[in-house]
Amino acid sequence: MANSIYRASILQSYSQLLFQPCLSNKHCVPKKTNLLCLASSQLNPARSEVSFCIGTHLIPHPNKVERGGEDAFFVSNFKGGVIAVADGVSGWAEQNVDPSLFSKELMANASSLVGDLEVNYDPQILIRKAHAATCSKGSATAIVAMLEKNGTMKVASVGDCGLRVIRRGQIIFSTTPQEHYFDCPYQLSSELVGQTYLDAVVSSVELVEGDTIVMGSDGLYDNVFDGEIVSTLAAHSDVVEAAKALANLASNHSLDSRFDSPYTIEARSKGLDVPFWKKILGMKLTGGKLDDITVIVGQVITCQSTANLNEVQM
Repeated sequence: MANSIYRASILQSYSQLLFQPCLSNKHCVPKKTNLLCLASSQLNPARSEVSFCIGTHLIPHPNKVERGGEDAFFVSNFKGGVIAVADGVSGWAEQNVDPSLFSKELMANASSLVGDLEVNYDPQILIRKAHAATCSKGSATAIVAMLEKNGTMKVASVGDCGLRVIRRGQIIFSTTPQEHYFDCPYQLSSELVGQTYLDAVVSSVELVEGDTIVMGSDGLYDNVFDGEIVSTLAAHSDVVEAAKALANLASNHSLDSRFDSPYTIEARSKGLDVPFWKKILGMKLTGGKLDDITVIVGQVITCQSTANLNEVQM
């Protein structure tokens, strides 16, 4: 959970569940656990196109449950499928600004611009146009992934939301968080001092049938190690259950003061630790990080027929 606004002092990543996708058989998964199978038509009979089958789960920060947290995300079936997460910077609350407003509007704008001709199915340009259209005061980290029907996934990320690609039990691709200093990530902002689409890390990954992607806010990656992500996916073949299991694991770790989390390991590496006298007694800084937790799990599937699925906005 980042707590600083860059420059003026804002940071953190949390927003409200924005979209509730539905099952391809028109059966909606209840509450904040969702599944969306994204299918596309087969243009080449010699080779099936690919798409995402997606499950999502969001757990708000314990102190923000009533407001739904400050993370936002959306899922779209455009082309091979589009997924995105934005994490509202919590430090804006100190200025009496609702941190969730910026991330929600950013994701709503991105969703509406997915098919825009100027965007040209480019996640970096989508971030540019969505950011420019966002009027709310605040800031957020953000990540967008767009899957082509031929299996090419393009990713653009600003800040510390993350994505992993798992193939046959191994992580073959991982995004790298961007930060100004510890707990202050790069962020898209309503202020001129923030970052822009030009600061995004842009990547391209070739996916094949059976690959699994895990996208999430820092509430996931600050509390769950990559090895735990792999083992959790191995234990849950269903994407909805996998997303829920990962979110619950992150939540449990965040509440455990004795858990040596990725967050506290990084903190110690930056010189943040318990007082010296505690070190003499063999003690060290431990514990998870309380935060909003958003998890999107997508499995790459081949498509034999056309399905007409659209994202659903809550």
